[in-house]
Amino acid sequence: MAQVVIVAGIDVSKRWLDVALWPKSATLRVEPTASGYDQLVAWLTEHGVCRVGLEASGGYEIAVIDALQARSFEVIRCNAQRVRMFAKAKGRLAKNDRVDARTIAQATAVLVDVVPPARQRQLDPLIELLNYRRRLSDWMVDCANQLEHLKDHALRRATQRRVMALQRERLVIEHRLAQLVAADGDWQALARQLRTVPGVGPVLAQSLLAMLPELGKLPRRAIAALVGLAPYDHDSGARHGERHIKGGRATLRNVLFMATQAAIQHNPVIAAFAARLAGKKPKVIIVACMRKLLVILNAMVRDGTDWRAISA
Repeated sequence: MAQVVIVAGIDVSKRWLDVALWPKSATLRVEPTASGYDQLVAWLTEHGVCRVGLEASGGYEIAVIDALQARSFEVIRCNAQRVRMFAKAKGRLAKNDRVDARTIAQATAVLVDVVPPARQRQLDPLIELLNYRRRLSDWMVDCANQLEHLKDHALRRATQRRVMALQRERLVIEHRLAQLVAADGDWQALARQLRTVPGVGPVLAQSLLAMLPELGKLPRRAIAALVGLAPYDHDSGARHGERHIKGGRATLRNVLFMATQAAIQHNPVIAAFAARLAGKKPKVIIVACMRKLLVILNAMVRDGTDWRAISA
């Protein structure tokens, strides 16, 4: 007789964790505190749950994931859009915390075939610094956009001072990032290997370390899809529509976009590849070059080779 697998779904908010089971109908609400996690674990264990699904919730889900994985639960962070589409396909139009928790539980049971590896908590400091550096860069762009339209001299001087302060702060963050990578032998070795590729600077190398730990462990098509660089068909009958990239890790893709622009200028392999695509739309060329660069980096890490060895 087949064993029924009990799955839990958690709707995470700042104040509460709403939990529901599938196919059972039990529910629970606890606070996201140490005592609340203990209560949650005891309740999940009582009901025989081993797999838990939840959605990203502005970072509030991280502590829940860590608490459950530390107690050997399988935890899946679900894509919120896929869960909502699943709810619509089931005809569930109502939306509240407990309904969402049950929908997450059922979606986790139906849609998830492979449980991802446990979250690598050692990457958290690196990710946090990279995210803060990105915000500093965004603020600098905002100031530059303001300067194009400001006429008041006092406001212009204040904005220019703000830009210089942000630049200094970004340099401090970049120094901390370099120190953090240098303090870990494995990170330092991998960053050095990645930076042998023309066009790959410290920001891309650090971003790959933090945001793509699967690098070198997946086939080229899978790694491209993970970053959101795999073109998907859009055909129906005799109609053959344009291919488009979808999904993936947008933050990493944006960093790779900037690095690829440099690689087209300074990397002979990427430059030659871009030249062969001449005549296609500029966006098609840059995305294809991004995918080419990522596939090269993936192969290098997989084989443990530097750029000169792989390009020879």
